[in-house]
Amino acid sequence: MTLTAPRNTASVDRPVRIGIVDDHESVRLGLAAACEKAGYEVIHTAPTASELVAGLAGRHCDVIVLDLSLGDGSRVTDNVKLAQDTGASVLVHSIADRVALVREALAAGAAGVIPKSSPTTTVMAAVASVARGDVLNNLEWATAIDADHAFAKAQLGRRERDVLHLYASGLPLKMVAMQLGIAHSTAREYLDRIRVKYVEVGRPAPTKVDLLRRAVEDGILPGLDADSGNGRS
Repeated sequence: MTLTAPRNTASVDRPVRIGIVDDHESVRLGLAAACEKAGYEVIHTAPTASELVAGLAGRHCDVIVLDLSLGDGSRVTDNVKLAQDTGASVLVHSIADRVALVREALAAGAAGVIPKSSPTTTVMAAVASVARGDVLNNLEWATAIDADHAFAKAQLGRRERDVLHLYASGLPLKMVAMQLGIAHSTAREYLDRIRVKYVEVGRPAPTKVDLLRRAVEDGILPGLDADSGNGRS
């Protein structure tokens, strides 16, 4: 099941544009060949995130397929953010048992995880989902969060959870306030407090899409399909 979250998606009149980061040349070549066979346009491939960004030279990718553990010693969070800064959605392509790294990538904002053991058709389907703007709510996501006790949950009060549930489900903040019978300014205060609490546990959620991810990660919106915007309303 997927959670719909608006992102920059490919235009209907051009193929999905892909960037690939993996420090194994054979993996890069294999992924590139599979992407091209699926009708995607591979813009650039590189062994590190920084080299990919440099190689793009301002060209836009819709999706960057990113390996978690790269030989240059770079941090997962830094690589995800670097890829996101290009305007692309990030799909993690990794060995599924690297739980702590998977958790870190998801907390940094990766749209989902696909194991390297997956069939090529499954990987291509995941690329297509992320390019459409879907956040992959897959088994690897759930396993990483459940198995890693270091994934600190924000300690939200009952009313804060109510506000997050409704807001992350797609309601404008004004409608959240009306449904809960509180003032719009009060709902805003709750929302600001929620964001502060997520920052305090090292899981910032500056946008509505980020709040959607946090709600899913913390079991506030388990498996719920929800439209959400990427700004504050």
